[in-house]
Amino acid sequence: MNFSKEQIASEIIQIAKISELENDVNTLKHIFGLLDLTSLNINDYDDKIKSMVLAVNQFQQKFPDYPNVAAICVFPNFIGLVKENLTCKDVKIAAVAGGFPTSQTFLAIKLAETNLAVTKGADEVDVVISVGKFLNKEYEEVSKEIALLKSSCNKAHMKVILETGALPDEESIYTASMLCMEAGADFIKTSTGKTEPAATYEAMYVMVHAIKDFYQKTGKKVGIKPAGGIVTVKQALVYYGIVKHILGQEWLNNKYFRIGASRLANNILTKLNELKDIKSEVKYF
Repeated sequence: MNFSKEQIASEIIQIAKISELENDVNTLKHIFGLLDLTSLNINDYDDKIKSMVLAVNQFQQKFPDYPNVAAICVFPNFIGLVKENLTCKDVKIAAVAGGFPTSQTFLAIKLAETNLAVTKGADEVDVVISVGKFLNKEYEEVSKEIALLKSSCNKAHMKVILETGALPDEESIYTASMLCMEAGADFIKTSTGKTEPAATYEAMYVMVHAIKDFYQKTGKKVGIKPAGGIVTVKQALVYYGIVKHILGQEWLNNKYFRIGASRLANNILTKLNELKDIKSEVKYF
């Protein structure tokens, strides 16, 4: 990758300006359908997760003109609960596993947890790269681990979290992206949301260029998921714009593009109300 910080910053500014012009009902509805509605909190409990699932189940009764979220993302111990209560067939069940959020545990535990998540009903599993090993340039070990985790996913899709805020520069983000894709990742994801900085436009920019290069090299499309600290509609529009202007329309669907968020869902619904001249804040989720 041969991008300077100045070039990246300049292109992101241009994309952000264009994205401001796309702040319309159709675009925001589209973005809403890309959301992984997420609850990954230390104080999560059964009734809280059930309430979130119920809100998803009833969403299109309340908002018949809008698409539902793409997935519900939870800790692995809640997968069975989500599967038991979720009635929307088009909404996927996603779970974090594989030693989330640090990836600092025995490999056998990572593999067992990932496999158990799928057995319990996860359609998608979000795992974390071994950041310490990657920074120590143990690339072969990192690659082998991702490949083993992919095998543990069986038919479920695997999203690999780079934890870009812990990586020192753009080159390392690009290298990590390529390594994960070559090892079998179905998606690459910016962050766990548990460290700072979480998702950034700069990291996203580098990752989508890696996806583009990987696609040109192999013909395989890999998905992208920014997550961590994405709260505002403006942020969502810029991430959407980065994918649109670098990867193109083929990636602008929930098969290849997700946004991990919790508060963002209500903020998009509130903005949609505003665009329809309805002056009321939405607190649905």
